Amino acid sequence: MAVSISVVVLLAILTVVFMRNGALKFSHAAVCVLLGFSLAGTSLAPTVHNGLMATADIVSSVKP
Repeated sequence: MAVSISVVVLLAILTVVFMRNGALKFSHAAVCVLLGFSLAGTSLAPTVHNGLMATADIVSSVKP
């Protein structure tokens, strides 16, 4: 579990650096995808999923 959390933190830091840089290359996108897969394997996954579902519900309920 400790290794998994370390990998998630490392990938999150790299993702933030790449996003702030503004030039997202294929290798940078691969790091972002790896972050997503790593997060899916942690205990934080249900919280992220619930947050995304709540956001999607709010957006879908907005009438133009």
